[in-house]
Amino acid sequence: MPVEYEPVIGLEVHAQLATRSKIFCGCSAAFGAAPNTHGCPVCLGMPGALPVLNRRAVDLAMRIALSVGCAVQPRSRFLRKNYFYPDLPKGYQISQYQSQDEMPLATGGGVEIERDGARKTIRLVRIHMEEDAGKQIHDEAFVARDESLFDVNRCGVPLIEIVSEPDLASPEEAYLFVTKLRQILVYTEVSAGNMEEGNVRIDANVSVRPRGTRGLGTKVEIKNLNSFRHTQRALAVEITRQVETLEGGGRVEQETLLFDAEAGVVSPMRSKEESHDYRYFPEPDLVPIEVDAAWVERVRAEIPELPEAKRERLVRSYGIPLSAAEVLTLDRGVADYFEAVVKAGGDARQAANWVTGDVLRELNARQVGVADFPVRAGQLAEMIRLVEAGTISGKIARTVFEEMAKTGKDARKIVEAQGLTQISDAGALGASVEQVIAAHPKEAERYRNGEQKLLAFFVGQVMKATRGKANPGMVNEMLKERLAG
Repeated sequence: MPVEYEPVIGLEVHAQLATRSKIFCGCSAAFGAAPNTHGCPVCLGMPGALPVLNRRAVDLAMRIALSVGCAVQPRSRFLRKNYFYPDLPKGYQISQYQSQDEMPLATGGGVEIERDGARKTIRLVRIHMEEDAGKQIHDEAFVARDESLFDVNRCGVPLIEIVSEPDLASPEEAYLFVTKLRQILVYTEVSAGNMEEGNVRIDANVSVRPRGTRGLGTKVEIKNLNSFRHTQRALAVEITRQVETLEGGGRVEQETLLFDAEAGVVSPMRSKEESHDYRYFPEPDLVPIEVDAAWVERVRAEIPELPEAKRERLVRSYGIPLSAAEVLTLDRGVADYFEAVVKAGGDARQAANWVTGDVLRELNARQVGVADFPVRAGQLAEMIRLVEAGTISGKIARTVFEEMAKTGKDARKIVEAQGLTQISDAGALGASVEQVIAAHPKEAERYRNGEQKLLAFFVGQVMKATRGKANPGMVNEMLKERLAG
């Protein structure tokens, strides 16, 4: 009987902290500057240049740690992680590690994911702080000369590394985990979370074992995954490779791999290091971080309402469907915008419909956040009230909204300027209804003979005749009355 294998996955998620300056110096941590313009002797580890810890970086690291239930350690310290690579000018990285003698900033905690209606908590080992390395650039003009370029701008950019236990049992679970984790990072404003700018990068550790057994197989690491979908794909590819290797009588080697997203394959990068290979020792130029209870509570007070709590409150407070609340809370700014619409007088259910539908569609089309959207919350609330008051129809409201999104003008001004006020005058509507019925005698006869679905046809004809301005409720009632005769 063939052996059935199951994967065991643990992730290391590197997130850039949303500070203005680097972790150990005053250089800018901003993305997109000209190469080698954000560097200094501290970034490069020049003799006599001493690092000074950025307190804001510690605050942000503690914020995410508390948000996912970690225990912030009262005393932690930085270590030198020694390895030689072209993007590491000092020959070591200032980082943290967890051992009997040294503790990282935070330990424990977990992130809950939901799949097919079932919930599962992915435990965390630790959250530690470290500096980023530089960036190698393999420009085509230099490849022919076997040369690469080096940019120091990222040297010293503040990172946290969030290390999970090997609790993930599939590539799909890994995708859900990193998606949820990024959402929390962005909600708490710990990280901008822009994958395109390298704000979040993932290393995945994966092995396979016979299903139902407790032991672990040989672990392989896939480095520098810069997309959640690529992470899922890379894991699926590597799991298949390991299973095929074992089924073919081979042995999985412990190594570090890179994933080629275009080709859909993994390839060796180097043999896998163990922690002792890095020769960790305490960073002599930095004192330990000592965190007291008052510091922890100050940071805890800065944590905003987290996605799950916000989702539950929106359903409870506004009576909107859970499905709408789930969409709204995917982005903190969108959820806040929805609440601002309601507070400005818009009906909650209608506001949820507009925000999850037309507003999000516009945001996606424009590739902007809600803060840059020209339709302010108060303007959308006013438009919703115009529909409720019968001033405009729901169909006209979409025309009005499109104009608001283009121009930023108020709904009432657009309605008045374009003559879009809904027709609710019984006399005017009655005349239109009679004309439509007279123009379609065969359809009227079929309706009277039992084809009730033709009512929608007549409503559509009246709306067409009035250029969408007719009050649809009144039109329905008038048609039913006239056609009954």
